[in-house]
Amino acid sequence: MIYIHKILPLLISPISIVILIYLISIIFNLKKTALINTIFLIVISTPIFSNKLLYLLEKDYSLKPASQAENADAVVVLSGMLRTVISQNQIHYEWGEASDRIFAGINLIKNEKSPLLVLTGGKLPWSRGDKEGFFLKKIAEENGVRSQNIVITDYAENTEQEATETKKLFIDKNPKIILVTSAFHMPRAKTIFEAKGFHVVPFAVDFRRDNNDLTIMSFLPSAEALHDTSFSMREFIGRIYYSLKY
Repeated sequence: MIYIHKILPLLISPISIVILIYLISIIFNLKKTALINTIFLIVISTPIFSNKLLYLLEKDYSLKPASQAENADAVVVLSGMLRTVISQNQIHYEWGEASDRIFAGINLIKNEKSPLLVLTGGKLPWSRGDKEGFFLKKIAEENGVRSQNIVITDYAENTEQEATETKKLFIDKNPKIILVTSAFHMPRAKTIFEAKGFHVVPFAVDFRRDNNDLTIMSFLPSAEALHDTSFSMREFIGRIYYSLKY
């Protein structure tokens, strides 16, 4: 199922749609269609367009200090912040864009918002190395969190499985948790965890929208902006899927 969940959004992603329209334009010699498609590609590749999509994903949350969070039964930090590197035939871990998640979780524990730090055992079938929770536990311990206050869930391939495995750790049917994940991901994650029976206090980090002033560069197409547009559309699709499911 994880392959289906990853592949299906790609089939209806902006770049896939653009390629399909170009193919149709070539086969049927539709010059006007090809021209419109080119304009569409230029628009979705501009930073001002992609940044607007990121804003829509993140607009419901703001960055706040750990001291302002509510108290809860546990702080749950979702996986998705590491990548593996092979060096001298050994697997090493490096940070990805979402590394704010673990450090926010650590700060919440240090601010005594909960006695328990839950790290999910995120690992995709094609990923090398062990589940993220093992590496993140070491980071938490190095930053002052006691080992006995850290729990790692069983393996999980996506957010829904993270919620399922986390629920197994609690006897209470409706435990209160501080959920730590990226701002763009929070609405979907919150929906899933609440559907599993959690009382969720969202703590969003890893904001990705650009807050710089507009310049000429904001209107020039770039590969990075196209990536952000595709990334945003995939998240919107995920939200629609889980809102229908739950």
